[in-house]
Amino acid sequence: MTREIIRTDAAPAAIGTYSQGVRVGDTVYVSGQIPLQPATMDLVEGDIEVQIRQVFDNLAAVAGAAGGTLNDVARLSVFLTDLSHFPLVNQVMSEYFSEPYPARAAIGVAALPKGAEVEMDAILYLPRP
Repeated sequence: MTREIIRTDAAPAAIGTYSQGVRVGDTVYVSGQIPLQPATMDLVEGDIEVQIRQVFDNLAAVAGAAGGTLNDVARLSVFLTDLSHFPLVNQVMSEYFSEPYPARAAIGVAALPKGAEVEMDAILYLPRP
């Protein structure tokens, strides 16, 4: 199978040696997204809820560039520098996703790139027509 690189200006550009997303067959792997504003590549200003929303918006943009939506996410990983924010992730996630929800993991980490407090990556199941 060939790999198709997914890229969009609606999500932050890669800040390292990776692609925003990669499609292999019916699966799309979305790289970790932190709360960067795509136009400026600066962290969004505001509290953790604002950061969580920006991350979901970034994930949605890459999913859209692949031809899908967040409802096509089969697996979501959430990385938080403070796990006490996990209930807020659940609350905000319920606004971006509908049932059936994806499989998910939440992981506490010591630090994230650029001082972000949250990062997420995703795997989408996106059958070709």
